[in-house]
Amino acid sequence: MGDKGPRSVGQGQRSPASGRRRMKILVTGSKGQLAAAFIRRLEEQGHECLRRDLDTLDIGDRGAVMREAAAIRPGLIVNCAAYNLVDEAERSPDDAFRTNASGPENLALAALETGAFLVHFGSDYIFDGVKAPVPYDENDVPNPLSRYGASKLEGELRIKRTGARHLILRISWLFGSGDRNFIGKLLEWSKRSGELRVADDEISAPTWTEDAAAAAMAALKAGLAGTWHLPNTGSCSRYEWAGLVFKTLNIKKSIIRGRMADFHLPAKRPGFSAMTNAAISRELGLAVPRWEEAVEKFLKLRGDKI
Repeated sequence: MGDKGPRSVGQGQRSPASGRRRMKILVTGSKGQLAAAFIRRLEEQGHECLRRDLDTLDIGDRGAVMREAAAIRPGLIVNCAAYNLVDEAERSPDDAFRTNASGPENLALAALETGAFLVHFGSDYIFDGVKAPVPYDENDVPNPLSRYGASKLEGELRIKRTGARHLILRISWLFGSGDRNFIGKLLEWSKRSGELRVADDEISAPTWTEDAAAAAMAALKAGLAGTWHLPNTGSCSRYEWAGLVFKTLNIKKSIIRGRMADFHLPAKRPGFSAMTNAAISRELGLAVPRWEEAVEKFLKLRGDKI
């Protein structure tokens, strides 16, 4: 993988966010649900977040990234940008690799040039599922089944090869503000007539953006570096997740157990990609909430927006 799993770092290697001074922070993918949670916390601490999305910075363009970083000289770069169209990546792998592999590499090179620290988010889809039912830890060897997964793994490897100071946090089944996530799709599907079929043979761990951002901030404060797993605690199938959402919201719609094969999707997905957050929880002395608690709290906070 290019490193030996998670590690804490010494004072000389600490991320700038471990201090108290106000920083310029470059946040890419700034219009996404994960960036929204991160930016709010950073700005609450008095940091200046320089927001960049595809319309203002194409991270796949090395020249543009290097010029931007040289101009603003950030102390921290937080990469929330990702090409996450898993099935489309099978048809357009170049687009996936541009954003998920070349993009992180370019940001790492910019961090190396400017002295910034890089935070990047990885994916559970780098794993093949053969470890089931034992959750994946940071020392397990990746073996992606799809081009999307391969692009995410390549991004991690390229970051490590640059030698830039970095923190890679792997997350899975992300949900948060907006509708571009599984819960958003569920609520849309719930309005359609007929039964809803959801796969019960695809298992992972949902990750709430708020919990991921909170733990990531704690990791930065502690000066962590390397690669860590940061989903919510526990695991479930898509079917179980859908059931909890409908139960919590009192949605009276029948959910039918399906199989991944029923949907004939272009990209192959691991049947099991649950990761354990035990290592980072021990290191930081925190308890990442269980996925059920996170989902219920998220739905309660959404309230009348549902």
